[in-house]
Amino acid sequence: MSLPTDGHVHTEWSWDTVTGSMIGSCERAIELGLPSVAFTEHADLTPWLIPEPVRPLLPGHFRVRLRPDGVLEPPELDVAGYLACVEECRARFPGLRILSGVELSEPHWHRPRADALLAAHDFDRVLGSVHSLPGGEHHHELTLVSDRPPGEVLRAYLGEVLGLAESTAGFAVLAHIDYALRSWPAEGPPFEVGEFEEEFRTVLRALRASGRALEVNTKVPLPGEVVRWWFQEGGEAVTFGSDAHEPGLVGHGFTEAAALVESCGFRPGRTPHDFWRR
Repeated sequence: MSLPTDGHVHTEWSWDTVTGSMIGSCERAIELGLPSVAFTEHADLTPWLIPEPVRPLLPGHFRVRLRPDGVLEPPELDVAGYLACVEECRARFPGLRILSGVELSEPHWHRPRADALLAAHDFDRVLGSVHSLPGGEHHHELTLVSDRPPGEVLRAYLGEVLGLAESTAGFAVLAHIDYALRSWPAEGPPFEVGEFEEEFRTVLRALRASGRALEVNTKVPLPGEVVRWWFQEGGEAVTFGSDAHEPGLVGHGFTEAAALVESCGFRPGRTPHDFWRR
């Protein structure tokens, strides 16, 4: 089985990467035999409050962006520089199809900014995602801070993802529906996906109604039951994303992910670059 397109890759143009490289990611995609790669750089629109005890534990490239009040405000994407780099890589690697893209974080909370970004630039691939939860006057990034039980956090997260899926925000693919699992504690009760079946299915039904695709993100990786529920709920399309922030992770876990998706009833599209469909 040939590997699918990696539709979720970050490079040096995403503010949270320190080892990202668009050129290196292209070289890795070619090495793996991927038909194409989408560079979906972060457009994080929500500032996060970082509690004081956690601030010294943050990576250096996060700490330098902290305001005096402890709020981390992600910078805007340098779209012009990013797109110039995309064109450079297209010229350098003509045998690899390279898609431009962006990952919009909570675009349904920031419609004017998100809509303006999409109106100004014709991206090939637009992902929608949720990375944070409301908490009083501020928001909190899920994987950085949480003193709530993990099951409660996951349900709250899926509630916010439901709002994103039900919105008319401009994105084609729901990224990492299981993002909250990245902070599931290793100690304590293990994660049991069946305990959250109805919450996942509710989001999947809304996503199906919106006509968007579900991303199978391989960073955790996505529990296979969620892909089966997607098929059962009538989901039409699936994409694959490594969520790589460095070249060596491009296409990570794609052999297993493609086998899982095929076993759930989805098939490759008419070309190697297409979404997989039922």
